[in-house]
Amino acid sequence: MAGDLTVAYPIYSDALIAKILRSVKTIAMVGASPTEVRPSYFAMKYLMEKGFKVIPVNPGQAGKEIMGQTVYAKVSDLPAPVDMVDVFRNSEAAGPITDEVIANKDRLGVKVLWMQLGVINEEAAKRAEAAGLTVIMNRCPKIEYGRLSGEIGWYGVNRRTIDNRKPFAFAQGGSLRRG
Repeated sequence: MAGDLTVAYPIYSDALIAKILRSVKTIAMVGASPTEVRPSYFAMKYLMEKGFKVIPVNPGQAGKEIMGQTVYAKVSDLPAPVDMVDVFRNSEAAGPITDEVIANKDRLGVKVLWMQLGVINEEAAKRAEAAGLTVIMNRCPKIEYGRLSGEIGWYGVNRRTIDNRKPFAFAQGGSLRRG
């Protein structure tokens, strides 16, 4: 077999992911969809149910509403504050979106740039980190919240064992309660 097909995925500690999910209150979701069967719709709905304010960003839906939230065309149109920008676009599109986030981070108060599952753009991540942003790639905040809170631990995601016990840390009173 010619060539190395191994992909190096970024690795993040559970402590970092939990810290982000505890501190973030407002998320701008770039690529949010009004279509109920799209992953971004599920993620937006779940995060809103967990108490996050989610602001949809989608140029084709600008001025309309998704789940009662006004849709904006681009990051530069967003009202402050925005703690985190969640990129639900492909890896190539993440580059220009990252540049727009960097250009607006101080006005909006953005601290975290999060790229969804399958979205990895190392060059964009380097630019964002150089601008002072925390960057997460190839992860879903919906999945991470469920995994770290113990909601989906019974599927075996946390321990790779299918059972219905809560993860040890959360059985001892831990949580993802946000301040």
